[in-house]
Amino acid sequence: MDKKVLRKKMLKKRSELSLDQILAKSNIISDKLYNLNHYKESNFIFSFISFKDEVNTHEIIKKSIKKGKRIGVPITIPKTRIMKVSELMDFDKELYLGFYNILTPKDEYIRIISPESIDLVLVPGVAFDRQGYRIGYGGGYYDTFFSKIDRDTIKIGLCFDMQIISKVPLNRYDIPVDYILTEKEFIKCR
Repeated sequence: MDKKVLRKKMLKKRSELSLDQILAKSNIISDKLYNLNHYKESNFIFSFISFKDEVNTHEIIKKSIKKGKRIGVPITIPKTRIMKVSELMDFDKELYLGFYNILTPKDEYIRIISPESIDLVLVPGVAFDRQGYRIGYGGGYYDTFFSKIDRDTIKIGLCFDMQIISKVPLNRYDIPVDYILTEKEFIKCR
């Protein structure tokens, strides 16, 4: 099956989760995340800002800021398909609904930081396989971004258990995540 077909199938499957299921599973995932050494030892976390039926990262971001972690969130530039990192200091004050109805920093709060500052990336995905390869939303933003960060930067895919598939069709630009965290397990890829 090709990526487009798999993406469509998985998005439909994920959309059938109720809000209560999404929040309950997301809470389990975030509690597991806080207990990981990769999280505890990180200083600067780059996280996607969840929307719709993704693993909810809003509380992860808010709690991490409260814990004294530095947090970066994506700014996407659709024309060039480039993703930049902006440091977020106040989740409730600094964001607005941007492209694709995804929360993004307001212009006056954009603080672009170098990808080298990041030591942990929380990665979204429509589907993941156990080798760490993912099907995203088709923009290629994350693969391009991964090629620009330090190889030692830990990448953790956040998804629901139902989003784990046996094999993601690969192309030469695909860069896998190091780990996958679901409500049921923590998968070490590779």
